[in-house]
Amino acid sequence: MAQQKPRDGGPLEQPGRLTVVTTATDGVRVVSLTGEIDHDTAHQLRQALDVAGIRRPRIVVDLRRVTFMDSSGLNALIAAHQAVTEAGGWLRLAAPTAPVQRVLQLVGVDQLITCHPTLRQALTP
Repeated sequence: MAQQKPRDGGPLEQPGRLTVVTTATDGVRVVSLTGEIDHDTAHQLRQALDVAGIRRPRIVVDLRRVTFMDSSGLNALIAAHQAVTEAGGWLRLAAPTAPVQRVLQLVGVDQLITCHPTLRQALTP
């Protein structure tokens, strides 16, 4: 994949790469993703969703800026859902883009993991 030169002189970015930003809102971990989730980037998602040693984790994955997700991303979400559930917590998906929503529906992940149309709704108890 070709690299693009930034206009502001900052670091070079590759189009479509995954950016992960983790924040907390009222004790809920919010994992905001931007870019593509595929074989090369799914490890970043898995790391962001790791709940080892955490009791009753509550996580919302903000998908509104994800442009592509393949089976690697689906597998990471399913594994995280299982780990979070075993730890007594919950995992929710927020604002999936149309292409991502289609993949979630085709495979049935939207029936396994609760999906919300907005981040605000996903954060509502």
